[in-house]
Amino acid sequence: MSRGIHRLSNNSLKTTKPGLKGDGGNLFLQTTPLRDGSGVTHSWLFKYERDGKVRVMGLGSTITVSLADARDIALQYRKLLLAGIDPITHRDAQRAAAKAANAKPIMTFKQAEGGYIAAHRAEWRSQQHAAEWPASLAKHVHPTLGDIDVAKIDTALVLKALQPIWSTIPETASRLRGRVEAILDWAKVAEHRQGDNPAKWQGHLEYLLADPSKRKVEHLAAMSWREVPAFLAQLRPTAGLNGVPALALEFIILTASRKSEVRFAKWSEVDLDAKTWTVPAARMKAGKEHRVPLSARAVEILRELPRTGEFIFPGRNGPLGESAFEHLLKRLGVSVTTHGFRSAFRDWAAERTNYAHEVAEQALAHAIPSATEKAYRRGDLFEKRRHLMEAWAEFLSRPVSTGATITALRPAS
Repeated sequence: MSRGIHRLSNNSLKTTKPGLKGDGGNLFLQTTPLRDGSGVTHSWLFKYERDGKVRVMGLGSTITVSLADARDIALQYRKLLLAGIDPITHRDAQRAAAKAANAKPIMTFKQAEGGYIAAHRAEWRSQQHAAEWPASLAKHVHPTLGDIDVAKIDTALVLKALQPIWSTIPETASRLRGRVEAILDWAKVAEHRQGDNPAKWQGHLEYLLADPSKRKVEHLAAMSWREVPAFLAQLRPTAGLNGVPALALEFIILTASRKSEVRFAKWSEVDLDAKTWTVPAARMKAGKEHRVPLSARAVEILRELPRTGEFIFPGRNGPLGESAFEHLLKRLGVSVTTHGFRSAFRDWAAERTNYAHEVAEQALAHAIPSATEKAYRRGDLFEKRRHLMEAWAEFLSRPVSTGATITALRPAS
């Protein structure tokens, strides 16, 4: 072996003679007497010349840094010198960067969520998203991720948040996954985290969770229009027990509205004296403002409710929860969806009334399929729809047996 480098051996570490011993390649073993004279200590030094001055770096005690480790460190520093980089300057810069990183305040998932929503609120088509995002995340994601530093959120934590709901409410879970992914992407661009997004689907979670698009969907049958009055007779006495969700569900049935339209309904949209509810275009599926005539019973429900905030049917975190109706129907032992009541209304109108097809379609806020028909129909058939909805409410107020003879209702003149 060449005597120019690796001159020392492990036995050299046992020397008691004070001073320096060179291993070659700028590496030295330093032996220093203890102050009380009881022995010596051994440590490593890296010596080099820079701009005509000799500089010395301490590499640590031999108790911590072995001979082999010291040689590896010295090799890395020699490479820096070869590249024209001062090892001490390089080390000090690394230490400063680490100190700055540790001093940076953490950002929790909740804080990142607030930042993302504030940045994107203006581009959303409706304020429904602004209310629904924090409500759904608070319910399903915050218990696991809410107070965690976004820099520390990994795949295991994302799975812990999503797996409990992935099979039970897959549509909600899939939306939440996308929201978590968007928030973590925002946090990365804002330099609060690094690395890949643990909530991304393609090439990542698709291997750990069942694909919601391939899930076998079991469609729940809509309730027959003949059975709806009896169902309401069962629902109404439970309103005290089931509270706001029960009243909101009855309101959905009475107005033949969509779930989202009622969940986000606001007091400012209602004129109780005129018995009218105006749903803004931003919350309508067709993107067009929709006036809803309110039956006497629908107005009665609204008068029963206290005005505790902007939402008519409030939940714990803003509007009524997205799955509130599903939970209510399950408790009542009814296997239908809220949308099924719209189907029941449409079937009732077709089979047991003489109202024109377009009146029922307008009541459901369905888009007009024909451009020609759209050009000629400029009104919203509001007064005819008012009579239709009163007839529907009257029908719902009297439970009938399946085999009863039902007289067809006729539109008022």
